[in-house]
Amino acid sequence: MERILHDLRLSETLSPFGVGAIVDVLGESLIAPDTSWWESKHSSEITCERLLSRIGPGILRQAPSHSGHAAKETPHLLYWRFPAWRFCERCTKLSQLTGKDKGRWKNSCECGGALVPMRYVAVCQKGSHIQDVPWFKWAHRGNDAGVTDAVRFCRAYKELHFERSSHRGEGLGALGIHCTGCNRSRPLSELTGKDSLHRDGIRCDGTQPWEDPRPGHVCEHRLVAVQRGATGNYMAEHYSALDIPEERPRSHRTADEIRGHVYFEKVVADNGGPQAEMVAGWIADEIEGVSADDVLALAARGEEPEEDAVLLDLKDGEWAAFLTKLDSGKDHGGDDFIVDGWRMSDALERPSVLTSHLVAVGQVRRVREVRALRGFRRHDADADLIGADLGRDRKRKPTYPAVELFGEGIFFRFDEERISEWEVLPEVRKRAEILVRRRDQTPWAQRLAVPEARFIALHTLSHLLIRRLAFASGYSSAALQERIYAHSGRPDRTAGLFIYTAAGDAQGTLGGLVRLGAPDKVLPLMLAALSDGDICSNDPVCIESDRQGSSQLNLSACHGCALVSETSCETGNRLLDRQLLLGGRNVPGFLEHVLGQVRSGA
Repeated sequence: MERILHDLRLSETLSPFGVGAIVDVLGESLIAPDTSWWESKHSSEITCERLLSRIGPGILRQAPSHSGHAAKETPHLLYWRFPAWRFCERCTKLSQLTGKDKGRWKNSCECGGALVPMRYVAVCQKGSHIQDVPWFKWAHRGNDAGVTDAVRFCRAYKELHFERSSHRGEGLGALGIHCTGCNRSRPLSELTGKDSLHRDGIRCDGTQPWEDPRPGHVCEHRLVAVQRGATGNYMAEHYSALDIPEERPRSHRTADEIRGHVYFEKVVADNGGPQAEMVAGWIADEIEGVSADDVLALAARGEEPEEDAVLLDLKDGEWAAFLTKLDSGKDHGGDDFIVDGWRMSDALERPSVLTSHLVAVGQVRRVREVRALRGFRRHDADADLIGADLGRDRKRKPTYPAVELFGEGIFFRFDEERISEWEVLPEVRKRAEILVRRRDQTPWAQRLAVPEARFIALHTLSHLLIRRLAFASGYSSAALQERIYAHSGRPDRTAGLFIYTAAGDAQGTLGGLVRLGAPDKVLPLMLAALSDGDICSNDPVCIESDRQGSSQLNLSACHGCALVSETSCETGNRLLDRQLLLGGRNVPGFLEHVLGQVRSGA
């Protein structure tokens, strides 16, 4: 077949054209092999220790890039044709292989018609494998009543046809595979039933389409037939990290100070006895902000491993770094993380409800983000994770597809005391508990953030700000990203959000976001965003709803008010609710009094 040349953006080599993904390009169905097929001399290495500490030892590599038009000698990525089975648009004949025409591979039938990839493929339910449906074998199986000796011993491998018949009804019942050699026909409606492939004796090969068969390797999981373009066929596991000076969270610095105290070993040795309580009190008196219970709890956990810094969550380190920058004021540094921080109380003369909740803002003039693809799953969120590098050389470190992006943004920090007081209200807890239960009942959703009240409220505010910034900043909404820091269960509680743009081109240096983070612009921006979310074109249906979005993981949020591009959202437009932000009939919102105060002129 003819060689296909198609240009991709670097970010698309992670998603949607990443390792293991099935993609349609110029009428062809292709799949991307793992990074062991990459030519390392054409792919540049990216450094980001913070990210590697999260996904494991390895190498981050960026796909080869070029300027101008693609040519034969241009560095490129390899994509495999999948599925291998196609049918002819003109004569409907099925085929796996194509021949050559004057030395060039052709992708057309002998009759001259174009070949179309089959609509269905077989996916392993738990092993994340994928393979072609063996159409010849499947077409000659089925219920015993329809399998004669002529069918059972048919050898007409090149006589399969994809047929459409309106006499059989509608849907899959009207589509089928017909063998002209034995006159056997079988409708596709028999393909998609539960365990239908298993009953036909079709087993999982335990490999990906680009891998060689492994004799003796057996996958114990069953196959299921799914449409080639189904979203569940590819669930990528991405990680991203801001390239910032790693900061240890305050709780870890305090823990180090407690462990370094001369009396701490006595607390550990007494193992919770009366002497330990007394000595813990002495330590607490000498270290600011520490109680005796904190010392005893730390002693009960025992010694932490030496690699504790590696286990720190990425967001904890980022939050600590942002707080350091906010306290430093104007940033005169020249690295890849430049933040001008200022406090609301210092910049604005008149206090308000909003300024009492929003305590500080950071104008992030430069930030570097590194995104990497660790692997993917198929069909089920609990299925096995297939790594991005399936190379058999165990001595070689795995290679992760990655891309580095540069940009700017605005960081918002909210008052911890006020958000803590709000989220313990019974009405607030009851509202948030709806999404917590639905997340726990949905297997794939358990990989999303825990939807505690503060996360839902700040996440919804982030979406409203992104929609408003699309009008004011010069960036499209799809070019903006969010990073939510809203977790009460961490050693250092977080309550903030970071909206930024990161791109591999000039769009990362326009300055449109930074200027909107200035003291005289950020408050009008915030108020405009809240006003946008106060009324939805789908109200009152939207505001009174608690069952919207994928798997009903949104409450009062829809495309008319709070949803943005899914590539901009951490959770794919899920875990949103306007009521927890702006209030509802029986739910006090975190910022519900702000608009009322402004409209009353207070």
